[in-house]
Amino acid sequence: MTQNAKRSGIFAGDDPFVLARSWLAEAEKTEPNDPNAIALATVDAAGMPDVRMVLLKEIEDDAFVFYTNYTSVKAQEIEATGKAAFVMHWKSLRRQIRVRGTVTREDGEKADAYYDSRSLPSRLGAWASHQSQPLGSRAELMAEVAKVTAAKGLHPARPPFWGGYRIHPVEIEFWADGAHRLHDRFRWRKNGESWDILRLQP
Repeated sequence: MTQNAKRSGIFAGDDPFVLARSWLAEAEKTEPNDPNAIALATVDAAGMPDVRMVLLKEIEDDAFVFYTNYTSVKAQEIEATGKAAFVMHWKSLRRQIRVRGTVTREDGEKADAYYDSRSLPSRLGAWASHQSQPLGSRAELMAEVAKVTAAKGLHPARPPFWGGYRIHPVEIEFWADGAHRLHDRFRWRKNGESWDILRLQP
């Protein structure tokens, strides 16, 4: 690990994933809604960028995990490139974390466990929704939910088209608001098995 500036306070620590979990834990005490919301960015086949809000479900020792429908537009774009980026911004803390990295699927036991932890309506909704596809009306969607409920019952298995993605960062930036817009920024960039850390201009 190399760095060109000493870090202290909220930026202290030698593991960016531990630091990210610490910031998220703080945000959970102050953010009124969805402190784990991230703006997830992908690109399509023509290189046109796309972004949407999703919920980050876990910060592992080397990756950030979220779940979605594998037939959705975001999933198709991820599958095509194997890459994604996101930003978490907490207005209450005046901080954000930016991440860029490569992506792999989580469609095993961990995905099963997370799916089973969701509410029953959410589990049935995952079966009923053909995410990102055209929809004639909400009534049409609710009719599909009723159909799925009758077919799947109270203990639906995880759909084969629904699961998780792990973003393995090649770069993480921790940002905190500073007086007079002189913000503090530290960029962690992957270098083999270690990280190079730089303080950046605001």
